[in-house]
Amino acid sequence: MEKANPADPPPNWIQQHTVYQELMRLDVGDSAQVHATFLVYMDLTEVRKWKDVVGVSCPELQAVLLEGREKEGETIQMIYPLPSHRSIKHRELRSILNRGSPILLCAVASDSTLVYQRLCDGFLTPDPPVDIQDQGRRQHRKRRLQT
Repeated sequence: MEKANPADPPPNWIQQHTVYQELMRLDVGDSAQVHATFLVYMDLTEVRKWKDVVGVSCPELQAVLLEGREKEGETIQMIYPLPSHRSIKHRELRSILNRGSPILLCAVASDSTLVYQRLCDGFLTPDPPVDIQDQGRRQHRKRRLQT
């Protein structure tokens, strides 16, 4: 067995990771997008503890998408990792949304910062903050005290 030369740079652990290699085998032709997909995969599985996360080739976008479950037993969600330097066209988003379910778009910055944005076909009313009802009661109480 050959000893490693201390002057040699350390091997790139990402390129040696089994999942990264599987994503590269999907052969989408955009190594930056595959790298971004791997970073999102690691965030979803190791930090956020998503289940059943796998890479899926999307030829119309020349990209690798991820599918996974936020929690055990929940429906599968589609995630589109997008390097922040890359633009996206409306037509490309439509091709993903036409698959029938909302998607998470994940912008991946060059410093590996991840920003998730849920996209759906149409408008989605956001959930109110958890304490919004309590604020209403406080406002009512203040008005009562002022009179």
